[in-house]
Amino acid sequence: MSKKILVVDDSALMRRVLCDIINSDERFEVVEKAANGLEALELLKKNQYDAVVLDINMPKMNGIELLGELKRLKIAARVMIASTDSHEGAKVTLDALELGAMDFIHKPTSAVDCRDGIFKTNMLDTLGAVASSKLAVYETEEKVQENKQTLSRVMEIARKSSAKVIPGTKLVAITSSTGGPKALQAVVPNLPAELDAPVLIVQHMPKGFTASLAERFDGISAVKVREAKEGDELQKGTVYIAMGGMHMNVVTSAAGRHTIHYSDEPSREGVKPCANYMYESLCDSRFDKIICVVMTGMGADGTEGIRNLAAKKKVHVISQDQATCTVYGMPKSIYNAGLSNQVVPLEQLAQEIILNTGIQ
Repeated sequence: MSKKILVVDDSALMRRVLCDIINSDERFEVVEKAANGLEALELLKKNQYDAVVLDINMPKMNGIELLGELKRLKIAARVMIASTDSHEGAKVTLDALELGAMDFIHKPTSAVDCRDGIFKTNMLDTLGAVASSKLAVYETEEKVQENKQTLSRVMEIARKSSAKVIPGTKLVAITSSTGGPKALQAVVPNLPAELDAPVLIVQHMPKGFTASLAERFDGISAVKVREAKEGDELQKGTVYIAMGGMHMNVVTSAAGRHTIHYSDEPSREGVKPCANYMYESLCDSRFDKIICVVMTGMGADGTEGIRNLAAKKKVHVISQDQATCTVYGMPKSIYNAGLSNQVVPLEQLAQEIILNTGIQ
């Protein structure tokens, strides 16, 4: 049965073009259209859709306002942003993802350009992932407080027990894709400034978005968060997010210094940056233990890289469980390959990272 899609866009021509693209794929059927967020809200109050394709800039109620209302009313929906704002307006797009949108695609300003084969393919692939993803459930305030209390207890254990001193040098290497920006918000801000390891993150995002993501996390985290730059030397208690559009590697000098190096190979696993390059570059590193964390996302990025890394280094692999993944693709691939040492829900990832690295 075809997935039922709601298209929300204030341009009648753009609505027609997007509907034509979506209906050209037998997996989908556009069953409703709306010209603004207010119309969409009324439809979402009454009906359920497998996915919503949402513009940002609209009259009466824009996309951000609609997402805010859905969150306030606790109306769950699988939302994909398709907006001209989503490329240059990285901040607006991140706002949308934070409010519950699952993924995004940059929509050309001209309806004619939307018929381009690359845009059509990317849009349908992204829509397929969103429409098949788990429907988000809004956390209760009680659950939020419970998670904070658990993390606080973990920190006390780490400070008072032998977990404070875990021998050897450690590194945390995280990868995520669809649903990642929001999921990472449950992990990065919960890491302590005194974490006894640097943290690398490959989140599948285009160029320009990763700098905004790093800036946002840095403002709400105890650890330092930055978009990794060429030549950055890895420091404990610092999170390095891979730049969009390039592959992030770690280079180890003869003196044992670990620095960031970007390479410009073609996309791998259909993505750029690709986490496989990051993991494989760590094969010759001087780290005694590498904690690999694989989070929500479609595809299998990370599996080949971690398998190759595990053949040469001591690794501990933590994969996010199916119940808390927006898309259970990358973690499932890791689990099916027999590489997972732990499978944990999203809210426990930060505490497991702390317990496996210790604090300074």
